Amino acid sequence: MIFNKIIDSLANIIEDKTSENILIKFQEILLESGVFAIASKLVAIILLIVFLLITVFSFLSIVFNLNLFLAIIFAIAIPPGVLFGYISIQIEKRREGIEKSAPDFLRSLASMLRVGLSFENSMDELSKYGSGPLYDEIRRAVIEIRMGRDFDDTILSMSSRLYSSNLDKTFKIILEGRRSGGGLADIIDDVAEDLRVILSLKRERRASVMMAVLFLVISAAIAAPFALGMIGIYSSFMISLGKGSELIDTAILAGGSYIIIHSVLAGLIIGLIMYGDYKKGIKFSIPLTIVAYSVFYLISNFGSELLNF
Repeated sequence: MIFNKIIDSLANIIEDKTSENILIKFQEILLESGVFAIASKLVAIILLIVFLLITVFSFLSIVFNLNLFLAIIFAIAIPPGVLFGYISIQIEKRREGIEKSAPDFLRSLASMLRVGLSFENSMDELSKYGSGPLYDEIRRAVIEIRMGRDFDDTILSMSSRLYSSNLDKTFKIILEGRRSGGGLADIIDDVAEDLRVILSLKRERRASVMMAVLFLVISAAIAAPFALGMIGIYSSFMISLGKGSELIDTAILAGGSYIIIHSVLAGLIIGLIMYGDYKKGIKFSIPLTIVAYSVFYLISNFGSELLNF
């Protein structure tokens, strides 16, 4: 297949020109999100899609007399934005799945410690029968310990891969209890119960803020773009009366800039409301910005024709 040959050639170029550490890091992110693809080939596919979209959007912009620069920007932004959003969502689902199964895992671990098994043997036994991303990480940790890696370093490395501050604190408390030589089983039971309560409170908080999140989404993606897009309709009306001016063109540019800023900020606020971390709102900002500006552009350029129709 010619398509496969092109992808392979592009992937080889990407591997030669890109730092190996960057590709390895990207590959780890893909595996953590459940995207089982070679990093260099995935980047090659994204580049091909971008090229095809640039060609299609450029043709459409010429046929329908649209803004060529914006068409190219959208063609370049959409494929990476979609991939980034998908990866972020999958990583978040993985993190939630791990947190959901963690309390039961910790209780089982405490039970095995009480019957006399060591911490390492308990983890090994549990990894054989459990399923899901948490148990996958446990199996990986067991293998690393068998290969001679320090136990504490292995557990800390595992907790950092889980992308959960709650579990990171949980495993650090367990390691401290293990070093102190106290009743480790009781400590793990207490930690498991605390984690269960924290996750329950988190679910309740998320359910309570969904109306606010929904309002922000509607405001950023539909209401504000539609309202500011009416500037374009007003502009077409004034031009039809022979009263067009540079001020109207400036107002359209200002409206588009406001839509972009508003959408980005709305996404960051959603991340802050839902997760307590505005950085996690970036995955909402990208699709909100694309949808909002698309609505604004369509209304401002074709709104008058739609109303006349």
